[in-house]
Amino acid sequence: MTDTQSLVRAAHHRGVATLTLDSPANRNALSAALVAELRATLEQCGRDGTVRAIVLTHTGTTFCAGADLRDPPDPKALVELLRQLLELRKPVVARVTGHVRAGGLGLLGACDIAAAGAEATFAFTEVRIGVAPAVISLTLRPRTDARALARYYLTGETFGSAEAARIGLLTAAGADVDDVLEPVLDGLRRASPTALAETKHLLTTKVLENFDLDTGELTRLSSRLFASADAREGMTAFLERREPGWVL
Repeated sequence: MTDTQSLVRAAHHRGVATLTLDSPANRNALSAALVAELRATLEQCGRDGTVRAIVLTHTGTTFCAGADLRDPPDPKALVELLRQLLELRKPVVARVTGHVRAGGLGLLGACDIAAAGAEATFAFTEVRIGVAPAVISLTLRPRTDARALARYYLTGETFGSAEAARIGLLTAAGADVDDVLEPVLDGLRRASPTALAETKHLLTTKVLENFDLDTGELTRLSSRLFASADAREGMTAFLERREPGWVL
């Protein structure tokens, strides 16, 4: 496998393909271009018989800052990316050593295993710019504690990796994420490729059933909110580095 992407770097070692989000100019935000490149690279990994599992990681201090407000992906494109991660016949492991915000948390929810180091932080910041974590709920609501989601969705508070593991957003957290993932990757390398594929299918079947039921409603909600007056004010305030007008 060769590195042909400008925003997603790919490397391959002992059956594990590592895909690194490498868009430092926007803190690895989900731009239309990054989403398209990540989807293409995942498709390549899916066809590569030498790839046993995929690690999704990042450069810099931010895993993913959420949707790129200057070049946002179409909600349907984000839905397709999340579905692709769930349907891929190979395990996808998130490796986080930095901050994760908004739409980036949807990527974690779509991964089969997610681990973070002690320096990682997480926040559902959508309500602070006038929208809601709609599309990413497709992967998060089935896998994350409902009461915790209620708190963090509604407040936009920042929390750490230990709390993220407690509520099911992460599989595991530790001081050094690579120490956490060492036995995970060893286990994946020891597993039969066919068994991995069928076991992943077993685990994601119910998630995908709910995904199909909710996609239309949540995509429409996302589009409606992003077109609202509150969203225009919230995104403008964010880009201008000021508080939106509704802050008391």
